[in-house]
Amino acid sequence: MLKTRVPKIVDAVQRRQEIVGAVCRIIATDGLEGASLREVADEAGLAVGSVRHYFDSSDDLLAFSFAAVSDRILTRLQAALAGLGPAAGGPDTSHAVLTLLGEFLPLDEERALDACAWLAFRNAARIRPFLAAEADRSHRAVAAVVGQVITRFLHGHDATLGDATPQLVTAAEHLLATLDGLAMHALLQPGWMSPEMCRDVLESHIEGLRRRVGASH
Repeated sequence: MLKTRVPKIVDAVQRRQEIVGAVCRIIATDGLEGASLREVADEAGLAVGSVRHYFDSSDDLLAFSFAAVSDRILTRLQAALAGLGPAAGGPDTSHAVLTLLGEFLPLDEERALDACAWLAFRNAARIRPFLAAEADRSHRAVAAVVGQVITRFLHGHDATLGDATPQLVTAAEHLLATLDGLAMHALLQPGWMSPEMCRDVLESHIEGLRRRVGASH
């Protein structure tokens, strides 16, 4: 008796995430310019037609990948934020803040791939208009989390950055710039800017912010 061959059911969500993973690996080794449909298909172990089944064009693939990477970073940040409790004041506040902000930095392979891809996409958005909307959305979302860190944990109350004083807004922008700089430095000079040094620099910055924000209120 001939056996009936049951077609394999492909989980579309999982397959898209596998393709996004391939995009990130290519960006880390060859840059954003190397993430063509063919190269991504090869990296993912798929036929080009299989990638085209999910994405109509390279622009469509890159836009989706940018949003997926942004959402991964934001999901980690939001989970860490939700687990920190209401406001500053306890002895573990500095450690909790460092843990939260460390989700943004390339402290391990997963976060390094995401940080590398996110920075590459943000840079490309300057000259590729189809990436601009996601660059703005993801920046605002990360800025909102950083604003919560400033207002809740460094200043000691729960508020949105929009309700904060100019000093707190400046402090949030300073912290955002520090995170961007640390991420970029760690990716460009991994032999020098190790995860331990990233944490040391960030800890020093957080303590400095705490003193400056406290002194201004």
